[in-house]
Amino acid sequence: MYLHFDQLSPSQRYFTMTQSILPRPIAWVLSDNGDGSHNLAPFSYFNAVCSDPPLIMLSIGHKPDGSRKDTLVNIREREHFVVHIPHSKQAAQVTESSRTLEHGVSELDSLDMALTEFEGFNLPRLAECRLAFACQRYQIQELGNGPQFLVLGEIKQLYASDDVATVNDSGRLTLDANAIDPLARLGSSEYGTLGKVIDVPRPK
Repeated sequence: MYLHFDQLSPSQRYFTMTQSILPRPIAWVLSDNGDGSHNLAPFSYFNAVCSDPPLIMLSIGHKPDGSRKDTLVNIREREHFVVHIPHSKQAAQVTESSRTLEHGVSELDSLDMALTEFEGFNLPRLAECRLAFACQRYQIQELGNGPQFLVLGEIKQLYASDDVATVNDSGRLTLDANAIDPLARLGSSEYGTLGKVIDVPRPK
């Protein structure tokens, strides 16, 4: 089967891409609503894009009514946000946090999740997540006909739970992928887990 993208509608392209570009990491993004509450939303158009400076990217669309998503509004207006890597036991909570709500209504109100201090940063983090990145807006670009918004965030700090992180004698950080147990996005309502980890040394 061959699919020609110029013959597909935007919706068909979206569903084809999300089912074929997989697995995708999930950025579970906490941002400041500006009224003392926090927005929490998952994005699977997400990855690392640069190491110097250390940048991650999120691609953010619109709400069903065409208005801008709260995460985008919050990052535009207040620049700081926290990207969490959810683990497999949080799949139901990740899904629930994708619900469309009025701006200023916090997804945390309906989730049984605790926040805790992100030391040295002005936003909290989800206490139960094993990895969290404190980020600052670097750049926002408009893409495509939607438009879609490409958000580049500069990583200021990484929180890694002690049970997933070790530092060797030379000071190099090693993270245990199995202990992190990251949740991955597939197509439709499906998620994936890490499964077997294989180690293939790079050629010298």
